[in-house]
Amino acid sequence: MSFSAADCGWGAWIADRYQRRADVLNRGFSGYNSDWFLQFAATDEGKADLFDHDNVKIVTVFFGANDASDLELNPRQHVPLEQYKSNIKEIASLARNNFGEDVSIIFIAPPPVCHDGRLKFQKDKYKDKATGKLERTLELSGKYAKAMTEVAKELNLPCLDVWTKMQESSSSLKPWQKYLSDGLHLSAAGNKFVGEAIINLIDDLLPELAVAPCQVSGNINSSSRSSISMKRIAPWHDEIDHLQPEKSFRNLSLE
Repeated sequence: MSFSAADCGWGAWIADRYQRRADVLNRGFSGYNSDWFLQFAATDEGKADLFDHDNVKIVTVFFGANDASDLELNPRQHVPLEQYKSNIKEIASLARNNFGEDVSIIFIAPPPVCHDGRLKFQKDKYKDKATGKLERTLELSGKYAKAMTEVAKELNLPCLDVWTKMQESSSSLKPWQKYLSDGLHLSAAGNKFVGEAIINLIDDLLPELAVAPCQVSGNINSSSRSSISMKRIAPWHDEIDHLQPEKSFRNLSLE
């Protein structure tokens, strides 16, 4: 979902900001809870897919929406709250063990749940077979969001509390429910909200990994953008002498 073209995935927002400085790898798995993710991470395929990467700077951990499913109405995806907290700690530990102590880890708490949106989605999808019962609720998602923030505090890691931040941003012109496409998943506006919030968090708490656009034009693909440590790949177009372009690439040749 984070790279969804239809819904302007939040991962795409991050990739756009870091273009030609860092690749953004999407390792989210649709429908998974934290239990299933750890099961996959323990396999040979999972280890290769998730951890066989060099020079990783930031890892985001975004779980809870499925874990917070109602135990009776959706036992398949439900993960008990204390188990969820333990799983999040284990995922953070895996990131440290595989990418090194210097990797920055950002926790992202699950978003709120819009009851009307979920019921409408249910009715639209299942028609007369819709149960009218909520397998996910605002209250449940709030408990798991709070658990995520508690684990982040315990581990001294930054956390984007989407559940709280999204509701606090609500206004009559833009109610927070508009950030969800079906009462649960992020809409295009919701993905923009999360993407911008992550970028702002990095700017504030991890400034050495931030990339600043041009202060005048807002441009992100020219020499006017800056970063303390995230070096660009290849000269920017406005750094190239069109009369002698080879000069701009001379120092990039392998010895």
